[in-house]
Parts: sequence; structure tokens; C-alpha cells
Amino acid sequence: MLAILKPLIFSLFLNSLFLMHAIASVYQLPRVDSKLIGDKVQYQVEQGDFFQALSEYHNVGLLALIAANPNVDPFLPEKGAVLEIPKQMLLPYAERKGIVVNLAELRLYYFPPNESLVYVFPVGIGRQGLSTPRVISYIGDKRKDPTWTPPQEMRDRYKKEHGKEMAKVIPAGPDNPFGKYALRLASSEYLIHGTNKRMGIGMRASSGCIRMYDDDIEWLFNNVKVGTQVRIVEQPIKMSYEPDGKKLIEIHKPLTEAENIGKDFMTPAVVKFANDNDEFIELIKQRLKQPNGLVEQLSLR
Repeated sequence: MLAILKPLIFSLFLNSLFLMHAIASVYQLPRVDSKLIGDKVQYQVEQGDFFQALSEYHNVGLLALIAANPNVDPFLPEKGAVLEIPKQMLLPYAERKGIVVNLAELRLYYFPPNESLVYVFPVGIGRQGLSTPRVISYIGDKRKDPTWTPPQEMRDRYKKEHGKEMAKVIPAGPDNPFGKYALRLASSEYLIHGTNKRMGIGMRASSGCIRMYDDDIEWLFNNVKVGTQVRIVEQPIKMSYEPDGKKLIEIHKPLTEAENIGKDFMTPAVVKFANDNDEFIELIKQRLKQPNGLVEQLSLR
């Protein structure tokens, strides 16, 4: 199903648009032999639209929206242009349990127990050099109005740049980068938390923690229990053999980490999925160079 969505109010009123931020994207879980969720969605640009506001309105990551529309100016999109909104996706290759974060696509999936639903959120992750770890962990603690203790390295950098000491502990409030809610991974220093910087969602902008929009983290905080499994993976290529015989693929940009430099993502599993077909393999290689993050079907022309 293909939908063209219009904003509920004129998008020039940015504050009102932010207030209409949708909390999560909720999907019916597909059968076990399928990974496809969501429908293809398009949006027709209105005067005054820009990608940061649109990404929050549609609850998708900023970089995901840019990748899906590579020929559109994210700051001044032309009125009337039709944008691809990345609301259709393949589930990551992981157990459908608890929280799954796929770093490559900058998304968090939550599979609530005893429900045939999955909730999908855009997230911000660790920037280059301060990577979010790939782990299987669990929610060890939940905190409302968390305080923040800046690491010594950050305090030293702050003093060098500003000529004064940074506070050792930042209380809850507008200056606290953790926002209003935080979920700790086991007993580690890594958190899933809110943010006081809206621009960091759907980007690599944190010091290793996982950032969410305030409404999203509040919902997650209220619905996820301590002890919930958390699995963090990096899967730039997602593939699915669908029950109707279609082969679907979704490709995202691999993280720019040292271990990924020179890495060949055309693994035997990917080559097998492409049936050793040169046309399919070339398509996948081109997508790895310029990924659009959209679900595509591998089919002969």
C-alpha cells in the first residue's frame, strides 16, 4: 500500500510540528518466516518543510530520511517534491525478544512479551571513536530525572575550551544530556536515555549511549521492565526470503569503525542470497556505496 501523507497543520509552525511528534511506530509482527513490516510511505513537501522537522513528525531518523532521498536538499526541499519516508523495513536478524538495537540503521526495536507487536524508534548512537558497544545485555536499572556525572576526559576538555571547571555532577534539568528518563544496561556506564539535543536522534552524536526523543524514552521507560533483554547488533545488510517467494533486501551504511575498514560485507550468506547473480551482486555493491535504507526486491529485469 502506498500512502501520500500531508501534515495536519502548516509545517512552517515548527513548534507545533514538534508537538505532533508520533510516539514510536507500531507494527504487527509478521509470521516467523517473514521479516517485512510496514508499508511504503511517501510525503509531499509543503512550503517551509525541512528534514529535521519532518524526521521528528514521522518518527524516523534524520540520516535515514536523508539517505532515502539523496537528491533532495534537506534544508530547503522543493515544494511539491515527493519524499520517501522509511517506514517499511525488515526486522534485524535477532531473536524477537526484548530490545534489539541495530546500530547500522540507527533504530531500536522493542518486542513486548505476550504481544504480536513490535515498536520501532529512531535513536542516536555513539560517534566515531566513542562507539556504542555490540552486546547482549539487559536493563539493569531505570531512573527518572537522572543526574549526569561527566567523565574526566570531558571535564578536562571543557576546562581547556572554556577556561573554567565543569561541574562534577549535572542535576536533572535542561542542561542534563540524559533528559528525563534513563535505562541502564546491566551495571555498565551505558544508558538508553532521553536528550536535551533533538538533533542527535537518528545520528552518530553521543559518547556511546543510546539517545531517544523525550516522548519515546518516556514510553519505553513506562513499558519496559528491569531485566528485559537488550541486544545491540550491527547489521548494515538485512535480507529476507519472504513466504510469497520474494527476496527482499535493505541496506544501510556500515559504521565507520576501524574493524570495518576494508571489510568485505559481501559475505557468503549475501552471495548465496543473490544466487551468485552478477546483476544482484552489483546492485548490492552499489547500495553499500550509496545505501538508501529502503526495502527492495531482488528481481530480474
